[in-house]
Amino acid sequence: MKKILITGANSFIGTSFESYMKQFGSEYQIDTLNMREPSWIEYDFSEYDMVFHVAGIAHADVSKVSEDTKKLYYQVNRDLAIETANKYKESRADKKSQFIYMSSIIIYGEETNIHKKRIITPATLPSPSNFYGDSKLQAEKGLLPLESEAFKIAIIRPPMIYGEGSKGNYQQLVKLAKKLPVFPDIKNERSMLHINRLSQFIKELIDLQDGGIYFPQDPEYVRTSRMVKKIAEDNGKKIHLFSSLNWAVYLMGYIPGKFGKLVNKAFGNLVYDVKED
Repeated sequence: MKKILITGANSFIGTSFESYMKQFGSEYQIDTLNMREPSWIEYDFSEYDMVFHVAGIAHADVSKVSEDTKKLYYQVNRDLAIETANKYKESRADKKSQFIYMSSIIIYGEETNIHKKRIITPATLPSPSNFYGDSKLQAEKGLLPLESEAFKIAIIRPPMIYGEGSKGNYQQLVKLAKKLPVFPDIKNERSMLHINRLSQFIKELIDLQDGGIYFPQDPEYVRTSRMVKKIAEDNGKKIHLFSSLNWAVYLMGYIPGKFGKLVNKAFGNLVYDVKED
């Protein structure tokens, strides 16, 4: 039996993974640790074969936060992750162990463009566009040196994660699908990852008990309009896709400022190389 500790209670990814693993019965023992409680530091990590660290802050409007909030992102996304990994490593001595950290595609920045396809490969250098992405990248930089022959560090950089109960950008698409009767059918491409596929990937990574940097994604790229239509259908609504005015949407992508940025964010092209899933 493998013993797994999820550090971060009530997170979408953590609870989804825990639910997914129930189908394997007693092969895996999964416990969850609430990292909001200061008493976590007294917890005994030594009995666990691996730690899946999902505690973190995300999904804020990064343009409207205080300096104190920015500091909090680094304290949670970077400092807490590194402190947890160090504590886990010390508790295990030389026993074979694995620490899995949930990073994000956000470390490559938020740049998307409706006019040009952006492809990320392992050779692409991270370039965070805000403090959220930088806090994730700084955590990676602090974690990787901790790896040893016995202590493996696995970094996961997923694209947008979706599925029932997911938050963030996916919820914005849900709101649009429920309200709009029509939607532009722009032929863009996005890497995305269903929560069940992520859970399956995590299980396989745990079974291998290896380290490294990983880029899981769905086998096919997603077109924003097709996803919005599917969401609408799942909610008992009909939404009509149109392409006759696509030229106007493309023009909107050139508008400077917040509006043009929103258009490029909604219909931009941002993918991981399909060979690197």
